[in-house]
Amino acid sequence: MTLSRRSLLQISAASMTLAFARPVLAQAITELVIAYNVNLPSWDPTTGPSAVNPTIQGLYQSVFDQFILQKPDLSPAPGLLTDWGWNDDRTQVWMDVREGVKWHDGSDFTAEDVAWSLARVANPDTGSPIQFVWGTLENHRVEGNRVIADVKQFDPTIFKWMYFLTGYVLPKAYYERVGAEGFEAAPIGTGPYMVDRYERNAFVRLKANPDYWGGAPAFETVTIKFVTDAASRVAEVESGNSHVTLEMPYEEFDRLKGRSGLAGTAAPISDIAMIFFNDIDVMLDPNVRKAAVLAVDKQTIIDRLLSGYGVPLATLETPEYDAFDASIEVPYDPEKAKELLAASGYSPENPVRFKIQTTRGFKPKDYEIIQAIVGLWRRVGIEAEIEVYEVAKHFELRAADQLAPAAFYNWGNSVGDPTTSTGFAMYGPSPHSVWDGQDVIDMINPLWGEPDEAKRIDGWKKVSAHIAEEALVLPLFQYVQPILHDARVKVVPHASGALLPHLMTRA
Repeated sequence: MTLSRRSLLQISAASMTLAFARPVLAQAITELVIAYNVNLPSWDPTTGPSAVNPTIQGLYQSVFDQFILQKPDLSPAPGLLTDWGWNDDRTQVWMDVREGVKWHDGSDFTAEDVAWSLARVANPDTGSPIQFVWGTLENHRVEGNRVIADVKQFDPTIFKWMYFLTGYVLPKAYYERVGAEGFEAAPIGTGPYMVDRYERNAFVRLKANPDYWGGAPAFETVTIKFVTDAASRVAEVESGNSHVTLEMPYEEFDRLKGRSGLAGTAAPISDIAMIFFNDIDVMLDPNVRKAAVLAVDKQTIIDRLLSGYGVPLATLETPEYDAFDASIEVPYDPEKAKELLAASGYSPENPVRFKIQTTRGFKPKDYEIIQAIVGLWRRVGIEAEIEVYEVAKHFELRAADQLAPAAFYNWGNSVGDPTTSTGFAMYGPSPHSVWDGQDVIDMINPLWGEPDEAKRIDGWKKVSAHIAEEALVLPLFQYVQPILHDARVKVVPHASGALLPHLMTRA
């Protein structure tokens, strides 16, 4: 058979296209590449706005260990602490510290690191966004391999925070030697991976920690690309340039998960899609708030925009949370919404107007969801202007109590406690809340330190019922997280939503 030059070029081009489309499956993956959906603004997992961003926790947990380990099913397990508890009258807490652990620079991890880390975030000058939690302990001290602290104010959730946001142990001697700037430039932890190279707004390259107390991870090198555009993340995996990604449109997930060389997982996580109402301008009118809630058809949004991946919610508690109450219901009722707006002088012809803020591509269909909600609102007499911003801007505005009258967000609560969902989102003095109503503050105040667990949970259910009745927030749905990956990689999803490379192995 004789081949022309043109035929040879066509065959060559086709071969190159196929090679680019998917890597050869027989080839072993030496460097795991992950296309991540958010940038990393800071390497300190205990201070600043990024410390309370649930999506960044997967990056932090790759390098740093938390006080207590949280397993993929969200249950706690021994971590850097092997045991913990209160004394009999709950005036002290005690924590036994794991021995034989090394920091990434080879120095010994000790109980002093635990005591210093807890005292540091309890200090208001440090800038911990959860200082009001850590500040409930004082007089941290070391007795042998045990850390003891006095209870300044009883908090029934204090040990849950040790495997939640900001609950990380940092190296005392190293941090004091290099300072905050030095730590940012060269962070070290005790975690499964060590930082090899970091390019802000671009990527971080991690090297396996061969001496990790939990066992060396499967992949020696992991590169995490910061790819904030959802379509670009899909292209990364479809082309073979990345092996794993998350948070893409569900129709793209369904299209690709069964393709040759690709696989996918989609499991419910602890994140909630919600819309904050700020108590400013027209949101001070209860008729406007209630109409805005009643006009949203949550199930249809889930079915049409999320391909059915989602669980509609009436409160800021998912069915897995401790204070979930199935009896609290908020129906879809656009006619009632019109009546309420009419009572305040509004109609489709004379709509109430306000701004709603949202991310675009941070979560699957986030912008499209807000577009759909704005369309539903328009039918009843609400005209909302959409403003798009990055999630970092949301944290900045929320901390300053400067969000628009309405703002979309995904609330993470991997410990499932009502204080860390309804509590911080709706308690006025919290830096994470923009609703300052005294009625809610008065209901929540006694619950922070309630020692009777049944009474505490019942109290939070009453708070949720009041919030739903007054429409002080718009809960939308519980997320199902899509993870798309190369079939040569086995991914273990974590119900917190954290994508953890040390849980990934070769298939």
